Amino acid sequence: MKSFKLIVHQPSFSTEELIINLKDYPGLKERDVVEIYHPENDYPRLLLQVTKVDVPGRGRDTISVEQSIATTFQLRTFADVYVNIVSAADVALDSVELTFKDQYMGRSEMWRLKNHLVSTCVYINKKIEYCGGMIRCQVYEMWSQGDRVACGVITEDTKIVFRSSTSMVYLFIQMSSEMWDFDIHGDLYFEKAVNGFLADLFAKWKKNGSNHEVTIVLFSRTFYKAKSLEEFPQHMKECLQQDYRGRFYEDFYRVAVQNERYEDWSNVLLQLRRLFTDYQKIVLQYHERPNLDIPTAINSTAAQGNFLEVLNMSLNVFEKHYLDRCFDRTGQLSVVITPGVGVFEVDRELTNVTKQRIIDNGVGSDLVCVGEQPLHAVPLLKFHNKDSNLNSIDDYSMPHWINLSFYSTNKKVAYSNFIPRIKLPPRKSQEPLKKMYEDESKGKLLKEDEYMHNSIFDYDAYDAQVFQLPPAHSTCVQRVARTKKTSVAGLEGISRKSPPASIIHQRKMSDPDIHHSLGDILSSSGKYTNEASSDATDSAISINRLSPRSSVTGHKPVIRTGRALINPFDPSHVTVKLTSNRRRWTHIFPKGPTGVLIQQHHYQARPAGESTSARDPRCDHDTPKDNGNTMNNNHPVYQVDGNIIGRKRMISASGALSVLGTVVGTPTTNNASLALLWGATGEQEWTPALTTGVDWKSLTIPACLPITTDYFPDKRSLQNDYLVSDYNLLPDDVNADFAQNRAIYKEPLTTMEVFKELVSQRLAQGFQLIVGVNENEVIESHCPSARTPPPSKVAPQCGKPVNSAPTKRYLLSIGRIFHKLTLVGSTITVTRYRPRHPYPPFNIHYRYRFHAPNHDTYEVSWVSFTTEKLENYNWNYMDHYICTRGDTDFALVEPLKYWRFRTLLLPLSNPATKQILEDESTHCDIYPAPTRHDLDHLTEGFLKMTEMYFNKVKRPNKRMAATSSATENALTRRRHSTSILTRNAQGGVSSSPFRERLGSTRLPDRPRLRIEAIVAAKTVLERTQSQTGECDDSYDDGVIEPKLKINALLSDVIDRMRNPTLGMGFLQQTVSLPSHTFVSIYAIHWLQTNMENMSYEKATNIMEKLLQDKMICHASGDTFKRFVVGYYMYHILPQKKDKEMSDYVKPLGDLQSFENEWMEVEVLGPRSPILSSETNTGAIDISGSSPVIDDSGIPAFLCDHIDPNYMQLGNDDMPLYKNTHLDIDVNNKSDRIEWGHARYQATFRPDQAYEMCIQWAVASGNIVADLIFGWARKAQSCRLQMVPIPADPLALPFTEKSDPLRGPIYVPLNEEPLLRGKSALFEGFPEEEWPERLFLFQEAIVGRFGFIKCTVESTSHAAGVGDHLYVHVTGNMFILIPTAVKSQQRALRKPINKPLNASRYPVHSEAAPSPHEGYITRHVSGKNKDDYDNSRRMGFLWSWNHMISKKWKWSQTPATGDEPFQMRMLRDFKHFCANQEQRLSQFWDQCWELQEKAKGIKCC
Repeated sequence: MKSFKLIVHQPSFSTEELIINLKDYPGLKERDVVEIYHPENDYPRLLLQVTKVDVPGRGRDTISVEQSIATTFQLRTFADVYVNIVSAADVALDSVELTFKDQYMGRSEMWRLKNHLVSTCVYINKKIEYCGGMIRCQVYEMWSQGDRVACGVITEDTKIVFRSSTSMVYLFIQMSSEMWDFDIHGDLYFEKAVNGFLADLFAKWKKNGSNHEVTIVLFSRTFYKAKSLEEFPQHMKECLQQDYRGRFYEDFYRVAVQNERYEDWSNVLLQLRRLFTDYQKIVLQYHERPNLDIPTAINSTAAQGNFLEVLNMSLNVFEKHYLDRCFDRTGQLSVVITPGVGVFEVDRELTNVTKQRIIDNGVGSDLVCVGEQPLHAVPLLKFHNKDSNLNSIDDYSMPHWINLSFYSTNKKVAYSNFIPRIKLPPRKSQEPLKKMYEDESKGKLLKEDEYMHNSIFDYDAYDAQVFQLPPAHSTCVQRVARTKKTSVAGLEGISRKSPPASIIHQRKMSDPDIHHSLGDILSSSGKYTNEASSDATDSAISINRLSPRSSVTGHKPVIRTGRALINPFDPSHVTVKLTSNRRRWTHIFPKGPTGVLIQQHHYQARPAGESTSARDPRCDHDTPKDNGNTMNNNHPVYQVDGNIIGRKRMISASGALSVLGTVVGTPTTNNASLALLWGATGEQEWTPALTTGVDWKSLTIPACLPITTDYFPDKRSLQNDYLVSDYNLLPDDVNADFAQNRAIYKEPLTTMEVFKELVSQRLAQGFQLIVGVNENEVIESHCPSARTPPPSKVAPQCGKPVNSAPTKRYLLSIGRIFHKLTLVGSTITVTRYRPRHPYPPFNIHYRYRFHAPNHDTYEVSWVSFTTEKLENYNWNYMDHYICTRGDTDFALVEPLKYWRFRTLLLPLSNPATKQILEDESTHCDIYPAPTRHDLDHLTEGFLKMTEMYFNKVKRPNKRMAATSSATENALTRRRHSTSILTRNAQGGVSSSPFRERLGSTRLPDRPRLRIEAIVAAKTVLERTQSQTGECDDSYDDGVIEPKLKINALLSDVIDRMRNPTLGMGFLQQTVSLPSHTFVSIYAIHWLQTNMENMSYEKATNIMEKLLQDKMICHASGDTFKRFVVGYYMYHILPQKKDKEMSDYVKPLGDLQSFENEWMEVEVLGPRSPILSSETNTGAIDISGSSPVIDDSGIPAFLCDHIDPNYMQLGNDDMPLYKNTHLDIDVNNKSDRIEWGHARYQATFRPDQAYEMCIQWAVASGNIVADLIFGWARKAQSCRLQMVPIPADPLALPFTEKSDPLRGPIYVPLNEEPLLRGKSALFEGFPEEEWPERLFLFQEAIVGRFGFIKCTVESTSHAAGVGDHLYVHVTGNMFILIPTAVKSQQRALRKPINKPLNASRYPVHSEAAPSPHEGYITRHVSGKNKDDYDNSRRMGFLWSWNHMISKKWKWSQTPATGDEPFQMRMLRDFKHFCANQEQRLSQFWDQCWELQEKAKGIKCC
């Protein structure tokens, strides 16, 4: 220990946290940890790590600490401090919480960041940067030996918890009947939920700076009093469902807020209060029509509501997180706010599905009750009792996968501080009671006189018998067990003979987690009710409903199912077998003083007179002494505030912990493989004195699924219950094979890099690393059937035994799937354990009504809830994909669940948008049709974007190219595929054997010279300037050299092309480009400039001839490709007479490799619906004709000749999309090699949006985001804007994968005023053209509102369906024009699969034929739902682009993501289509006037 003078420094002076001169402190070395404190101060001591040894000292015996740290730890400048070296083990942290905001951090990044932090020192609020500053987070809280501490050292064993301040949060508010009841303070429960809980929550978000993306949904279930379906009118039948008791019900969802981020949420609270006023009335009277009797509707109670369905709705969105990967949020949380007390009656099968999905997907699920906390353990799920037998048992389950909070207001009542925890039933008169008994006589209630009042029956003894624990395992039974311990229906081997069918039906899946022996199962196998041993539902708890009378008379013995029945009023003695599911989230909980994991929002009530500060193991005196110590940890004394952390810093972590790192105080759980039944941690005991508060931390900064867990099955279980398979991977061998076949050499990943990436990918798919398991046990039990490890293919190194000790081993798990990755020498072995008896797949069909924002009605929709078969994921394929660096032989395929981000390129700015933004009164249909000039600019911009940013190609200066090619040699730069990757080659010359492509420094294209310029450009001087000007793509119309004659020889054309001054602009030769490579569209422009009266068609024909005569060839060397105009690369072949082309570089000769390297796009003109009389050849002029209006100005839908094929999509020989390899980490920020792929549209048309989808598996989200935002910035210099779009732009209900709570807005087109006595809109034209003309009319309308065509695939159906999607030029919204015209190549829609268990949710035959048709025909306003004619419905489907956030709003695109602008567009569009102010009629009349005028001109 040594005393120093303390001074502080700013980060600008030095980035080091601590500056100390080593000479002043003998024995101090780099990376040592020192504690710094004022001797007289009782504040936590600061720990810092000595990082740099060579930092200049600041004077003798002086240390300098960074200012903000000194302030946090209250260190005074110029005062004396003690500096003391401490051993890292003494100050090791058990767990650290890191928070981060506004970024996407994948699980692989979390693991790599964790490894990066090991053996570093952290302190409260420390900012941590990783991956070149791409990933930023901050230390929030640290725990060591059961205490919160202010600083410490992260070791290998420290658990790191990541908490995100920007998550996707779904808030579901259960509008059950209790919402209209009053609580003890006289507030409505709704007021308590919204004005109380939500107001507090939003205030906490604001204080913490959380910026969640929130969806708020009100939901409820309506029961109908009806005995049969016949009692309902037709319009109600489509959504009715029937429950297990035969009651009819409908579920309603009202989406109040959809994917919004607000700074201030107070307006939302206001909106929720408004919705509340009418909610019940609207929902209960939704189907009422005049003169129509409908069954009485009743709002259900909280317990009978649609609680699990709601969780599954959010899971349907959450499990698609990889499809619409948003880069500014991480984490998923669904919160259900209920007025109930945490008890729900649920279907067993749906519980299994929900549990499996929530746990597998790693989604946080919170339940917040605003009712009072009951006197029994909650959350409690009561299974529907489908057995009509009077004596059937009620079965319960306590889900550990729901984090429960109870919200109570701090209101005080003057006369008492007593809070009742039981709700008294309201007083009832006798009449309804009598009626109730009569109704229920079929049910379970017995009549009064049947009770034996003076029963000799010993109730206590009976209870004791029901709840007693089963006897311990007996050895004779164990043998039976080994043969078939857990089977699909659990131990069916024993009761296989033929259990009664009803019994099998009665217990589909029950809970295996309960610890029970086979003894009682055998003894009761006569009554055995086919139990599944699985952890599909949590713990099953049953309370026997035997009436005392029947027991006494001895007719019915006590029925024991194969497990102890658990009493919700005393669950603490029941333990369950540990499973990986049970331990999936445990590593987010800190360890309390007693070594058990604790939940910080649980408080223990204390007997009066006991001192609150006592860390006294006394607690509830009824509980046995041994477990008294588990409960105290959460007493508020424990809620340490940041600034009163005790002086006691840290002692080394206690070594006395068991394998699981937990010491459980209950006598029943001295076995490390058991956990308590109740509670998220399984280590905290429930007592009635335990009060649950609100877990604000989880609701404000939700934790991400931890990357570590600690459960691995024991040896016996591995042998009995798991199937083992393994495979070897030798990256060096695999890559050697691939390198031979590869046209372009890429530096392969080293074996170690592959090994780490295999772990990374598993983490990214939801696996967790298993830590704290005894290595040796695992090794023994891991040799599949105890054989020696497979011999390595590599020759063993000098005499070592083949199965030498592994250099590295990782264990990972998800659900009941375990992987062991072992690296020995250069062999990686992957051992997979799958359950021998996997759960059966579920597919639950669910119908409901939902009302999304901007909609007018509650729409019917359906959705499937399915569990995913994780064991079917093809890891072998994925591992090879990683090993070969994403080679084309292993393409990313859908089942691999890789990440993707879809973008559209749109025109940058439109004066109409600006006008609408600036002038409130402007109508929004003021977008002009684009002129040819506009379209040319867009084409030019797109070509520039492709060349400079997507292809990053170098186009050498013409004059230089002729003289020095030596300069090019030096210009090398790291680009993934063309050179050997050198990690250090950031700027200078890389040690690459190949010449590299260069990041182009091309200036923006000069506009083409106009006619006046040509006249002026007659002098030689001008000419040479224009030729040496960089990047002049021969747009030079002022060529003075004699132009080539139209009939010039092809060889002359080639010679002129090669001319150093007048020739084409060639691309720089690289490893994948041959010499004299040029771009096809620039060649066409060059020909038009350099040959006499050359038209676009003629130029194309000449190039086609050159191709046929083998004078030019595609740059890949492929001879079969036709000449495609666009950004396609061709090169000039050497001719026989050319002796001098000795430096000719051959093409790759491998088309697939070439396409994997370069992005090539065909460029076409705009599509015109009008058949022009002259050009029926089908060749499209690249500059095109304007799409909607022909030359005389007549709108297309009124022209005489329209193209019957206009509505077909796609091209004859071009695929819709092409794929190419993408270098993700262009700025070298990552600590690993990263790559991705781009899937891009094969053709570009200037009048359509252009789609590009970025796909990746081996890349960090933040680095992908960096690349894409870089493109988006650069696109603006090309007059384009890049916007993100969702995988499913319309989210039509009735489609398999769409978001269940999103749907398009139907905008009807009012054609009545346009008919004016005609029988049809286009009377006078041939009838077969009517649908086509109607479509063109609708297209003209959306065009006026600034929508352009966008041919994109949707997840719900393949591209090519006869619906036409349009996107607004700002990217904010989509419109679909549904058409009756079916295109010929229409992708056949897969029939909707009938659900497996259709019996549960009866689906009526009026199901919709196809998503949009059903959807539109349903959208009928007004009450007369039955009397409309489908054929007459016309209109549009409008949907929002929910992927656009504020991040995409640039100064040049102010309307993008602007909410008022979006709402105004929709309002104005609706007005126009409804013909308000006669706007639709006026548009129609103007179009006819134009047509008549044009006809008149022709007649003259």
